[in-house]
Amino acid sequence: MLLVGLLGGVHCLGMCGSIVGIFTTQMSKPSPEPSPRGGGANGLSPAGARGRHSFARWPFHLAYSSGRIASYAVAGALVGAVGQAGLLMRDAVPVQHLLFALSSFMLVALGLYLAGVWGVVRRMEHLGSGLWLRLQPYTARLLPVNTVPRALGLGALWGWLPCGLVYSVLLTALASGSAAQGALIMLAFGLGTLPNLLAIGLFWESIKGWVQSPRVRLVAGSLVASLGVYGLIKVGYTFMVHGWTGACHVAA
Repeated sequence: MLLVGLLGGVHCLGMCGSIVGIFTTQMSKPSPEPSPRGGGANGLSPAGARGRHSFARWPFHLAYSSGRIASYAVAGALVGAVGQAGLLMRDAVPVQHLLFALSSFMLVALGLYLAGVWGVVRRMEHLGSGLWLRLQPYTARLLPVNTVPRALGLGALWGWLPCGLVYSVLLTALASGSAAQGALIMLAFGLGTLPNLLAIGLFWESIKGWVQSPRVRLVAGSLVASLGVYGLIKVGYTFMVHGWTGACHVAA
């Protein structure tokens, strides 16, 4: 899941790039002090002033991503608890294995989506639109983002933004059949997205062309899809060796 979050950066750029860009512009900017030498702020060159300002934004972006990842972990705990309740029926049908097969299939679909081949994951984002419509008005109360606590709160709200990438990983959290495991799965995924979102926030103009490259999308999508194929092979092997009845009982 950590790898899926990291490779999903090509989706994060399109999905969250503009959001992080708006978030960045809402941050309070330090007032430049004129230099007696005629340079930039405090005698720095324009490039140096921009570098100093980027460094000053680090706490805000870290707080934003911390709130976002915390929301992912909460969502993982919730769906993991739902999966745990569903596994009470596992003596009748191999629920957990079927859920893992479904989550692996969604990783394949996600990989194809990242590669620009199949857009079914995008359609999944409509599932969370109702919840987001209720939460979205609260984001306006946290703007402008001029304090770290505001950035943390805004990140916690944005963590519930409808996202096909997040929903695909939530299926794995559901299949884990445990609130704790579900939270850890989403935590690992969120940490995987952290470098991407930090890079987008701090170096947006420099990296957007590279991440949007068709070759980069193809490689990232292929790797994610291969993880899904591997999961499907594992589930198929379990049924082949143990049969339907043997697969009903999942070892702790």
